Amino acid sequence: MYTVYIVGAGCGDPELITVKGKKLLDKADVLIYAGSLVNPALVDECPAEEKYDSWGMKLEVMTKIMADAAKSGKTVVRLHSGDPSLYGAIIEQVALLEKDGIRTERVPGVSSMFGAAAALETQLTLRGVSESVIVTRPAGTTLKSDQITEMSRLGQTMVIFLGTEHMEEIFEKVECPPDTPAAVVYRATWPDQKVIKGTVSDVAEKARVAGIEKTALIIIGNVVDAVNSGYVNSYLYK
Repeated sequence: MYTVYIVGAGCGDPELITVKGKKLLDKADVLIYAGSLVNPALVDECPAEEKYDSWGMKLEVMTKIMADAAKSGKTVVRLHSGDPSLYGAIIEQVALLEKDGIRTERVPGVSSMFGAAAALETQLTLRGVSESVIVTRPAGTTLKSDQITEMSRLGQTMVIFLGTEHMEEIFEKVECPPDTPAAVVYRATWPDQKVIKGTVSDVAEKARVAGIEKTALIIIGNVVDAVNSGYVNSYLYK
């Protein structure tokens, strides 16, 4: 059976692609990559004779390119940003490929939420502070409603994707103390990364002053200020 490889490129730093992902990239004949969200160094290093930027490409066109190439015996890599299982819009690609007799193999990548945690020098879960991570996005053009208000009441770490354009509305929705630590991380692990720390009451304004208008993650919770969070040492160190 013919195969298309769906590979997570990682969140910015080209060295954050997995070993397996890089091996596939290095032998690709056809590469379809997720526009400017993928570090151009990975695209440039790939020896594929055919390279396609999927930005603005229709789903049917993209999957036909992949299917035709796979059927002709070529190694086809679909390179996504971060990890394709988070807001990667891959299932619709897979469905069309499967209809065309093409199987897919998925290679995970380092999500921007983990890149952001590294940039913040923290953990997303921390004993005595937060045992859970809520991953979500705000309502907008492609989502009619969200549950940000309800989820913010749980007192756990919140990681909000695709929310930079709606920062002010997001922080108006959350129902946690206004002094709750919060951060906006722009382009985590890229050379132009920016980390803005503050609280629920002021971090949106700080981020706007810093010029952040897109491509950032919002993290809310006491883990943002881990050192002062009152965490409890893990049982590993008792």
